[in-house]
Amino acid sequence: MKTFVMKEIGSVGFAEKPVPVPGPNDAVVQTTAALICTSDTHTVKGGIGPRTDLTLGHEAVGIVHAVGSEVAHVRPGDRVLTGAITPDWGDVAAQNGFPSQTGGPLGGFKFANSKDGVFAEYFHVNDADANLAKIPGNIPDEQAVYCADMLSTGFMGAEKGNIPIGGTVAVLAQGPVGLMVTAGARLRGAGLVIGVESVANRQELARGYGADEIVDFTREDVVERVLELTDGQGVDTAVEALGADATFQTAVEITKPGGTISNVGYFGNGEFVRIPRAAWGVGMADKTINSGLCPGGRLRMERLLRVLASQRVDPSLMTTHEFDFDDMEQAFEVADKKIDDVVKVLIKFS
Repeated sequence: MKTFVMKEIGSVGFAEKPVPVPGPNDAVVQTTAALICTSDTHTVKGGIGPRTDLTLGHEAVGIVHAVGSEVAHVRPGDRVLTGAITPDWGDVAAQNGFPSQTGGPLGGFKFANSKDGVFAEYFHVNDADANLAKIPGNIPDEQAVYCADMLSTGFMGAEKGNIPIGGTVAVLAQGPVGLMVTAGARLRGAGLVIGVESVANRQELARGYGADEIVDFTREDVVERVLELTDGQGVDTAVEALGADATFQTAVEITKPGGTISNVGYFGNGEFVRIPRAAWGVGMADKTINSGLCPGGRLRMERLLRVLASQRVDPSLMTTHEFDFDDMEQAFEVADKKIDDVVKVLIKFS
């Protein structure tokens, strides 16, 4: 089968590999649609260390091709979604309530990390009954594929933000994850959602997904403007959705005492992330910092699909570019170099 791989740090291309074979509890899925994530570009740049001929990608939907002897929930021919994170559900971390951390920190992140990813004509899914969700017939692949990561991660940012009904929320960065944080904050009942973003088309999307106010950090001081919008109090919840030291510090600074900083950003550079001492109340301002890795699993995916089926959110509005799998090298360059105001790149498989 054809796959798209990280040949080594800084280099990508196509490769031929055997079609995977499922173990007793596993499945193999024929890919029909996938999305390129910024995390894929971080991986190629060395974000998770050196890799050789590693198939990239962790956001995909497809048709079940084969299942193991113990799989009961899905059958060949079923149209399915798998989360970007595929936990081992018998692991101690899963039993302790943190399935994304099975096998050690970030261990649930298997695709394009500890095993081949989904940018291939077929991909392998471990623990298939617990990690694959059937896609309802009224949800197209182009929407369902967003549940794998963008909805799951973005909504997690809102969920871990402890947003009170009618509360104030600031979402720092309106990339695909940040946009879904914004949508999730609105679904959670926020009374004021502030999106921090400088790019015009992302600002427009943010408004469509529920941002009441947009703060452009290239034109105004974010801390001053957020304090102005909240009568000097700061927000109940600040969500860091970029993965930058400066943005994280801003999140701490704009959060009121007793509020929550929810982190969904991918910090791929630097040795440390700093906390501004005074804004943190020298450690005693009752500001909670929550972090997490994209929740996976069948139940999570089924719930996200229900959000799409009820038409509460349409994530496909973020798709700015579409390519066939054969044009993957060009598609990856567009995503990596942020060409032509790209937000999200959809890959179609024939």
